[in-house]
Amino acid sequence: MVRNIVLAVAILLGIAAQSHRASAGERQQIVVAGGCFWCVEADFEKVPGVIEAVSGYTGGKSSNPTYKEVSRGGTGHYEAVRISYDSARVSRDQLLAMFFRSVDPTDAGGQFCDRGNSYRTAIFVSNAAEKAAAEKAKAEAQSALGQNIVTPILPAGRFWDAEAYHQDYYKGSNIVLTRFGPIQQAKAYKKYRDGCGRDQRVRQLWGSAAPFAGG
Repeated sequence: MVRNIVLAVAILLGIAAQSHRASAGERQQIVVAGGCFWCVEADFEKVPGVIEAVSGYTGGKSSNPTYKEVSRGGTGHYEAVRISYDSARVSRDQLLAMFFRSVDPTDAGGQFCDRGNSYRTAIFVSNAAEKAAAEKAKAEAQSALGQNIVTPILPAGRFWDAEAYHQDYYKGSNIVLTRFGPIQQAKAYKKYRDGCGRDQRVRQLWGSAAPFAGG
């Protein structure tokens, strides 16, 4: 537990220090899959230095996949998020460390209440340097957790933006129909996240090292 607290504080202090050192750096990207892309997008858009997070699909072979096709299965695509960030304010290493501590990387069958191949975790890399960074982060996370991490590191392919209504779903003001009845989109997202047990499971695994649990 103490080790987790120290690690979480180190990550946050590192981000703060980078934010003070430079106002702008190179815009870079990282693509990850962590279950429901609404939640991954909502988490990482809170990070200082992240410019934007876009929900989408990647890892499969079909072109122009739709949410219905991907969630039904058979396309090979993951629900994923493309995170654009200012490298002068936050590093790839910091983002990867936060990613592992925001999911259940021991689960090969999906994430939390969402089951199936499209909800599995993954990191997508475009070159040897990105692969090395991902492998380092995975090894460090496995050592910290003390359990086997099954999150694969995969070659990056075409990233397809998800439908417009999925983008920034967590803060939408539209009224949507749910099993709870008509409700504002942001409230529907919160009910989904709570009901799915995402934060509860992340806190169980990572304790105080979980950077977003509660969000």
